Amino acid sequence: MAKLNMVEAIDQALQQEMQSDPSVIILGEDVGRDGGVFRVTDGLIQRYGEDRVIDTPLAESGIVGMAIGMAIAGYRPVAEIQFAGFAYPAYDQLVSHASRMRNRSRGGVHGAARVRMPYGGGIRALEHHSESMEAVYAHVPGLKVVVPADPYDAKGLLVAAVRDPDPVIFLEPARIYRAIKMEVPEEPYVVPLGKARVVRPGRDVTLIAWGAQLRVMREAAERLAAEAGTEAEIVDVRTLSPFDFETVVESVKKTGRAVVVHEAPRSCGFGAEISAQIMERALLYLKAPVARITGADTIPPLAKLEDYYQPDAPRVVQAVKDTMEF
Repeated sequence: MAKLNMVEAIDQALQQEMQSDPSVIILGEDVGRDGGVFRVTDGLIQRYGEDRVIDTPLAESGIVGMAIGMAIAGYRPVAEIQFAGFAYPAYDQLVSHASRMRNRSRGGVHGAARVRMPYGGGIRALEHHSESMEAVYAHVPGLKVVVPADPYDAKGLLVAAVRDPDPVIFLEPARIYRAIKMEVPEEPYVVPLGKARVVRPGRDVTLIAWGAQLRVMREAAERLAAEAGTEAEIVDVRTLSPFDFETVVESVKKTGRAVVVHEAPRSCGFGAEISAQIMERALLYLKAPVARITGADTIPPLAKLEDYYQPDAPRVVQAVKDTMEF
């Protein structure tokens, strides 16, 4: 079993799905000859040709609109947006058409485009390159929203997304594209959408995160165990829509405390929804209010201030200590 980083795992998933299903089409800016801005689609055009790996103009609305049309025609398009912050021109296509096509046609057709995009900060990038707007998409009925946290899940979740009958927003944390290597099976496999996982069992507090923040949680949990003897349970949500509230709530019922971490802005971030659901479903089990560690309610800053914006292990550790002392 080979050790792959996330870029390699996603590329492998795309290659295998294209090989097994001729209706899978890749499209986006520079996905062909250049292999994508992060080289995620490297080698696909050489293997499958320009008819199935399509370099598009710089027009996000056109890319997603074309993918929706392909899906209606029976193809399984996988569109790439170079960075999540560039996707806003395509938001109308996603909300007005992709998410509604099945309901509009009463099940006659669907607009099941799969849209991949690097997202999040931590790469010292320019404006519009570090957006974390997952809650915007999770709020849209009809869209599924997926965020892998490691190479194994990236491959399995992407295979599931390509095969899914609904439109899927697949957000790839750019800061961990090449930061993690792990064993990934060569053969295709599916990690089900809508199912969270308990990454680290614990008894004292539940830490909830997705994407790149899972690494922050792991570091925080190790520090808490070493410094205070606090055993944190970590839940990787994997999919924001549909969301596996059962796994989260069961963990919180066991520990009695919860800390949610995301790098998106705090107000109306998805952590607020998780907090509300925990309050509604597990209030009598809570020993302290649900805590949130998030980005600020501001535009993601440029490189010099990025570390002040991003959640980190010390902030999580302090939040857990405050929660334990409540």
